[in-house]
Amino acid sequence: MTSALEVVESYRAALEGGDFGAARKLMLEDMTFQGPLDTFTTADQFLAVRKELAAIIQRIDVKKTFVDGDDVCVLYEMVTNTPAGTAFIAEWYQVKEGKIAATRAVFDARPFATMFG
Repeated sequence: MTSALEVVESYRAALEGGDFGAARKLMLEDMTFQGPLDTFTTADQFLAVRKELAAIIQRIDVKKTFVDGDDVCVLYEMVTNTPAGTAFIAEWYQVKEGKIAATRAVFDARPFATMFG
């Protein structure tokens, strides 16, 4: 049995490595995402936008990870190649049935608002 932390770490590694197929296998079909700029109600909707976002990400620097049962919180800095620079982000993952069921991202979106409308 895979722990919530292992699921989230595998998922994040797949996204960061550009392996969106592997990331998709770790997401429930009806995975939800809530963030300051977008909300999605399916895994495929989220991945379509995440693929576009990959072009601006230089690297992700994880600062801290917290685990509470099936909940995982990752605090990290996303370093971009845009004028927005670096964003400090908190992501809360909820894992069900060994897959990502929900993600909520919290960050200051003001520097990105002009780029993403």
